[in-house]
Amino acid sequence: MQWETVIGLEIHAQLSTQSKIFSSASTNFGAQANSQACAVDLGLPGVLPVLNKAAVNKAIKFGLAVNAHINQRNVFDRKNYFYPDLPKGYQISQLDFPIVGEGEIDIMVDEQVKTIGVTRAHLEEDAGKSVHDMFDDYTAIDLNRAGTPLLEIVSEPDMRSAVEAVAYAKKIHALVQYIGICDGNMQEGSFRCDANVSIRPMGQEALGTRAELKNINSFKFLEKAINLEVDRQQDILEEGGKVVQETRLYDALKHQTRSMRSKEEANDYRYFPDPDLLPVEISDELLIEIKSQLPELPVEKKARFIKDFDLSDYDADILTSQKALADYFEATLEDNASNIKLCANWVMGELSAALNKEQKSIQDSPVSPQDLSLLIQRIGDDTISGKIAKDVFKAMWTGEGSADNIIEAKGLKQVTDTGAIEAVVDEIIANNAPQVEQFKSGNEKILGFFVGQAMKATKGKANPKIINEILRAKLTD
Repeated sequence: MQWETVIGLEIHAQLSTQSKIFSSASTNFGAQANSQACAVDLGLPGVLPVLNKAAVNKAIKFGLAVNAHINQRNVFDRKNYFYPDLPKGYQISQLDFPIVGEGEIDIMVDEQVKTIGVTRAHLEEDAGKSVHDMFDDYTAIDLNRAGTPLLEIVSEPDMRSAVEAVAYAKKIHALVQYIGICDGNMQEGSFRCDANVSIRPMGQEALGTRAELKNINSFKFLEKAINLEVDRQQDILEEGGKVVQETRLYDALKHQTRSMRSKEEANDYRYFPDPDLLPVEISDELLIEIKSQLPELPVEKKARFIKDFDLSDYDADILTSQKALADYFEATLEDNASNIKLCANWVMGELSAALNKEQKSIQDSPVSPQDLSLLIQRIGDDTISGKIAKDVFKAMWTGEGSADNIIEAKGLKQVTDTGAIEAVVDEIIANNAPQVEQFKSGNEKILGFFVGQAMKATKGKANPKIINEILRAKLTD
């Protein structure tokens, strides 16, 4: 039987506010355990929550960026459940009246554009953190994160493969960073995904029974977990069993999912409006003000890169996939207006490869855009060849200095003296008579042999363009 995969994502984006959603406690990451949980976060008697306006504004900004309906009257609810890292015994969230309603976002998979619906995005507070590996017999609880503002972004079940789910998650990840509402740091838990996965016979309208894969914090793991879950459900159904609705955990070390608990429905949480918080009323004036503050969005930046820089759709898509990457690329162009394609190739090529190899973000690159820009200028003005530039880049990466300093110290300037190159070419032609005959017999490819010999003789310092010109002139005499 042929099966169709159906996927919906719930993305938790931690909003980049200085204080928590209902208290003045700090949201800084990495503080000593339980040093940033105040009486409000702990739900102690006699304290009341006060809504953080900055969190509301950031949620509105996201809604406007995905062309969503903004519910100008939205309500906070209590979601009741017991867990050790939830000291109040309930989470303040939004159910029937979320701040952001239906919207949409486009993804590209296999060069095809697909629109994914955004069902809603609601504000809520984060829980604390359970630490299971600190003690042998106990679980430690760190409540620093309790009360941290989250925007939960819920998609429609519009994705049909793990590849589409990752493309959608990456698009949301880029967007929240572009508009400045979330730092997107997945290692620190600022951006986490829950995937609802089900399968159904191809052509069937009704959805299958779903399993929720909880708290996945990397795109690689998201793809692996979804594919693993699809295989698991297919095996169950093809053996005549039934998929159970449940929440599952993906174990990246063992590459397996395991059951955590049966999946609850909304009525299991006994939602009711929070009596300590008034409904949020959003004025038309505030919507206009926030809309005016929206920066250039990824889709707009991509269109500009194609129009202004004459980049391909593919190159523009990669270069605008992260705000930091787009900013880095544009910074390399400041003194390289005539080398746009070369800048794009180096940012997407050597730089990205080096970052990936050492698992660094572009913000942590030891080569600044100004450093790379100077290196590219030296390729453009024929000071060095592209091949030598790669060696210079490696030296820059390890902190040996600027491109100019490295080129000077290592004597890497290209030989552009036509007389010197001509002498090298004459010697190579004289020593390779059989290859000369091949060229004169119509074998154009053999020219690469001569170029290689000349580059070897000059230790890579001769200008390849000049070598080609001289070789062709002498071989066709």
